[in-house]
Amino acid sequence: MSSNVKRPPAAAQRFNQLAVKVAGSRFLPVWAAVEHRGRRSGRTYTTPVAIAASTADAIYIGLPWGPSTDWVRNLRAAGGGTVRWKGVAYAVTDPAVVTSAEPLAVAKTLQRLVLPRMGLEHFLRLQLERRT
Repeated sequence: MSSNVKRPPAAAQRFNQLAVKVAGSRFLPVWAAVEHRGRRSGRTYTTPVAIAASTADAIYIGLPWGPSTDWVRNLRAAGGGTVRWKGVAYAVTDPAVVTSAEPLAVAKTLQRLVLPRMGLEHFLRLQLERRT
C-alpha cells in the first residue's frame, strides 16, 4: 500500500526537540510553539512551527509536510489549541488549511518576497482568540 503523504525526515524530530525549547519566545519571533491535544491519546503535545504571516486576528503557518501531519489533524479535530508566540500564549480556533494566496495577501514586504520562494502549497490559518 503506497501513499503520497509527505513525511518529515528523521532529523526533523530531533530538530523539533531542540527548537521547542526556544520556540514562542520573544527573541525568535518567526518561531512559535503550538500546543495541541492528541486525537486518540488525549495527551498534550508541543510542536515548533514557523509563522509565515499574521494579521491582528490570525496567524498563518507554513505546512512543508502537508496538511496530514498529526499536529495539524489534532488541531483540526479539537477545533484549536494554544500558540505561544513572541512570549505570549494565544488561544487559537478555527484551524483551516488554505493556499499560499491568503497568507501572501496579508504578508509584510519581506515575507511577500520570501513566501513564494519557500515553495509551500498549504498553510494553516488559526484565528487568535485572546491573550492568556
